[in-house]
Amino acid sequence: MECICCKKPDENELISETKFWKVILASDQAYLGRCYVVLKRRGDLAELNDEEWLDFRELLKRLESALRKAFNATMFNWTCLMNNAYQNKPPNPHVHWHFRPRYNHKVEFAGLVFEDPEFAHHYNRVRKQEVSNDVKRKIVERIKENL
Repeated sequence: MECICCKKPDENELISETKFWKVILASDQAYLGRCYVVLKRRGDLAELNDEEWLDFRELLKRLESALRKAFNATMFNWTCLMNNAYQNKPPNPHVHWHFRPRYNHKVEFAGLVFEDPEFAHHYNRVRKQEVSNDVKRKIVERIKENL
């Protein structure tokens, strides 16, 4: 599988960029609006400098606000695991966050229904909902309209 941090996102995936971060829509939309927030340089979480943390904080606020406006997201799960980087020898860490909007209600968008049956519990890593490039484009457009 190609590294989401290394590959150049296509137009159906790129939501936003700042000086230090890029926001990429995940192909799996089991959690509507799920995306990756990727640091533009390699490194480890503990190596983030103050400017990168401040930029991330502002991006976090804007992204959560946009998903509340776009799809009425209820809350959000943020994870930064770094496991895959250590499967390689030598390790090659890429700081990236998995951003999962969570919903206490079903959402109908682009002719599809998105539900979060695990709401208020840990997200389900196995449940998947792949969407077409057209639907990805519409999700990205809706989020961008609300950033």
